[in-house]
Amino acid sequence: MASSVLLTDENGTILGEADREKAHAGKGLLHRAFSVYVFNQETAELLIQKRSAKKQLWPLVWANTCCSHLQRGEKPEEAGGKRLLEEMGFTCKLYEASSFVYRAEDEDHGVEYEYDTILLGKAVPEIVTPDPAEVAEWKWISLTDLQKDMKLHPLSYAPWFHLGLAIILRKSAE
Repeated sequence: MASSVLLTDENGTILGEADREKAHAGKGLLHRAFSVYVFNQETAELLIQKRSAKKQLWPLVWANTCCSHLQRGEKPEEAGGKRLLEEMGFTCKLYEASSFVYRAEDEDHGVEYEYDTILLGKAVPEIVTPDPAEVAEWKWISLTDLQKDMKLHPLSYAPWFHLGLAIILRKSAE
């Protein structure tokens, strides 16, 4: 995993670089990120993962298919495809859906302050082979069941996942 992140303004304009650890400490530094959401092309279920216990922020919390940080010169779709392969053992065509800024503190672990680009894709379920160093658990889940569980157990899900899923659902209703 890269040791630096791209600093950005609220519009996603790159301002420079910072050490990854420094960007996630204190109040956090706003930086570029992406969140991948892969849907089962046969059932429309979403592939979600429980983050590894080794993750610095939000370990053992459920999140979207995968996420990470862009590096200088990378397009979100390119970075998302690369990370999807590293974490979940497959790749698929991804397209940019939206971006949003959020800030969330993970008590005693650090902070995320990100300009987060949502990437969407579709795949068949048989191709998923996650890296156990990155992913503790994974499953395909219907959006109805996911929304119910997120309401019942909000702290079991990463903060960016709540926000990104709401944006996806709102855009699909338009």
